[in-house]
Amino acid sequence: MYIQQGNRQWLGWDQKRWLWALVSVVVYGFLPFILDQYWLHVSIMILFYVMMASSWNLLAGYTGQISLAHAAFAGVGAYTSGILSVKYGVPPLIGLPLGVLASALFGLGLGLLCIRMGGIYLTLTTLAFSEIIRLVINNEYEITRGTMGLKVPVLFGTYSKVSSFYVMMAAALLVVFVIRKILHSDLGMSFRAVQNDETAAASVGLSVFRIRIAAFVITAAMAGMAGSLYGHYLLLITPHIPSLDMMFLVLAMAVIGGLGTFVGPIVGAVFLETLAEQIRVWGEFHVLIYGVIALGVVRFTPLGVVGSLHQRFLAAQNPRIVKETVS
Repeated sequence: MYIQQGNRQWLGWDQKRWLWALVSVVVYGFLPFILDQYWLHVSIMILFYVMMASSWNLLAGYTGQISLAHAAFAGVGAYTSGILSVKYGVPPLIGLPLGVLASALFGLGLGLLCIRMGGIYLTLTTLAFSEIIRLVINNEYEITRGTMGLKVPVLFGTYSKVSSFYVMMAAALLVVFVIRKILHSDLGMSFRAVQNDETAAASVGLSVFRIRIAAFVITAAMAGMAGSLYGHYLLLITPHIPSLDMMFLVLAMAVIGGLGTFVGPIVGAVFLETLAEQIRVWGEFHVLIYGVIALGVVRFTPLGVVGSLHQRFLAAQNPRIVKETVS
């Protein structure tokens, strides 16, 4: 909609958001022409984490299922695509969707196993699943080459950071677009209903079980695609992908940016990955810094950076409604 003011028309809030999104995509798309190889690599990694954090946020932020298996799903996708390419000669462009399918199937299996659990029980079960995947990868040396990593071919053509950048950017835009479509669909409304009150959702005819399963499968497939692209970009797949370090970093990105917000995980991915490159020389202490930042955000801005800014915007528009909502 447009806002009429005098003889001029000003863009409404929805149009401004789309305009800012378009400008951001165009500017980001020009980065390969202005960045050196190192910062181009950082930009590619940001796109990978955008996919990971946004898809995990869809599960945790909109259905309330705190899963620690998201990085494991990325590992399943990466190793499926890599093993098919290396051991069986399957072209990576075919192995990639098969890796996505494998992650979705693992998501379905894990969902059927523990979806009726809630709270800490669901979190612990997904944590155990993640550790099982990591241990299997480490010990199955003949297949995965364990901690040495599995060397995989480039996704297509010859290796180039620029082409990898645009492939990863296209995948990130696809993931973000699908998430937005889901959130503005009946399925997205069902996600929110289940998160807010499962009993009330069931009372109006929603199948809580199917909705939670759908969230697990969709987000696992997104993580599988991100993991597969990540492996074929680095040309090496290692147990670092399904590790808890990766999982906690993704979790921190979503929480710091704003859990349950659309833009929050994107902002968190950009901020934390850029920060990670600045503090990498501190070794293992960078994990401590992530923890301190996350604690600070939870303490002072529990809605995350984007959530807090959105609340302030609403307060400026209508202080009385926001005050009543908070109280």
